[in-house]
Amino acid sequence: AMEGGPGARIREGDCAVLKRDEVFKAVSVLRRRKIIFEKQWFYLDNAIGHIYGTMFEVTSGGNLQPKQGVEETTTETKEAGTDNRNIVDDGKSQKLTHDDIKALKDKGIKGQEIVQQLIENSTTFRDKTEFAQDKYIKKKKKKYEAVITIVKPSTRILSTMYYAREPGKINHLRYDTLAQMLTLGNIHAGNKMIVMETCAGLVLGAVMERMGGYGSIIQMYPGGGPVRAATSCFGFPKAFFDKLHEFPLSKVQSLLSGTFTTETLPAEENALLEEESNGLSEEKQRQETEEEPAAETPMETNPAEEQDTMDMSAEDGEFKENKEKENKENVREKQIKQWERRKKLKEAAALLGEKNADGLIVASKFHPTPLLLSLLEFVAPSRPFVVYCQYKEPLLECYTKLRERGGVINLKLSESWLRNYQVLPDRSHPKLTMSGGGGYLLSGITVLLEKGRAEGSDSEALKVEEPAAKRCKLQHLPC
Repeated sequence: AMEGGPGARIREGDCAVLKRDEVFKAVSVLRRRKIIFEKQWFYLDNAIGHIYGTMFEVTSGGNLQPKQGVEETTTETKEAGTDNRNIVDDGKSQKLTHDDIKALKDKGIKGQEIVQQLIENSTTFRDKTEFAQDKYIKKKKKKYEAVITIVKPSTRILSTMYYAREPGKINHLRYDTLAQMLTLGNIHAGNKMIVMETCAGLVLGAVMERMGGYGSIIQMYPGGGPVRAATSCFGFPKAFFDKLHEFPLSKVQSLLSGTFTTETLPAEENALLEEESNGLSEEKQRQETEEEPAAETPMETNPAEEQDTMDMSAEDGEFKENKEKENKENVREKQIKQWERRKKLKEAAALLGEKNADGLIVASKFHPTPLLLSLLEFVAPSRPFVVYCQYKEPLLECYTKLRERGGVINLKLSESWLRNYQVLPDRSHPKLTMSGGGGYLLSGITVLLEKGRAEGSDSEALKVEEPAAKRCKLQHLPC
């Protein structure tokens, strides 16, 4: 089967997503590794080789078994009450005690049968309305039937997962807003995109998925290096990452002003600090080893002991030699790494320096105005840009600044709105819990910035020039 296509099989080392009802969790498929998901623990060994989208049941010993056709628990003669007004929730309606249920579980009885027993032992089940009965069965199934589906990660699934589990990590970027960003940014294969995000790499992954490994992406990052925790969950093939470049935000101004060099790399200061601290710890160790023999001096009565100390010093010499060798190798490795980083940085700078990017996507915790004003310089005219912000005010300011500066058209500030519906026979209605806010988007299209306008010269001068230019053209027409 094709790697990402339908019918792809679960393989060891894959990135997969576990799904139970509407809860997702990203995991690596590894053998003999205990996974805890929704208060259930199990191993993924048995899932390897099955097709993505298979439903599994957790059996005793944490083994996954593919679930055979979904059997419905329907009581043949379905008795139902007309309404629930006489049902009192006093906790006495269920005859099975907690221990009884535990005993059933320990016997290895399937969740389905436990649910059936609960229904039979409930004194109020028959008086409930049909809807209430369905609800009861659903609730009990959720509790006692451990059914887990393993799905292939995608932008939709991962953004839903992040939004539900750790929205703070992705600046509360809701999945429908992300979908809007990808559409407004006109992201497709063959593009050259600039992405600036602090959403754990989710937005970057979404862009990479849309581009399918064709085209190039330059990720702008703050601090020492780009964060790509979510990007690794997608399970992209290695080839996708060959088209991914990164460039530090701290170097943008120097690149624009033409003073850019690769002499100092971001996070090098951190590396230096780390080296110093390592040095300190080595110094400390040396002091400790020196102090030890000093403590032994009063007891120097046995010549055999002296022999020992001599051997130790000989070993010390060897140890030091090895240490020096290691240090040399480490230094060499560091130099190679540094050289590679410089090379990559130069490549990214060259790509940006062409100033012909096909689009710009910004979704970060930083104020959008300065980011946008500098990054738009690298975008070709007549290209889309999209900025996400959790709040409206920074984008309003950004909107005003862009209006003043010019060079953009079709500026729009929008808020996406999402409402989920429960669709069931006779009881379809909007879900009671609705997301409060999915953030705001500022989108627009770049146009060639008129030099005259940028310098703030009078528009009259331009008006005068125009007819003159036309007159010249007319004179040159052949008679």
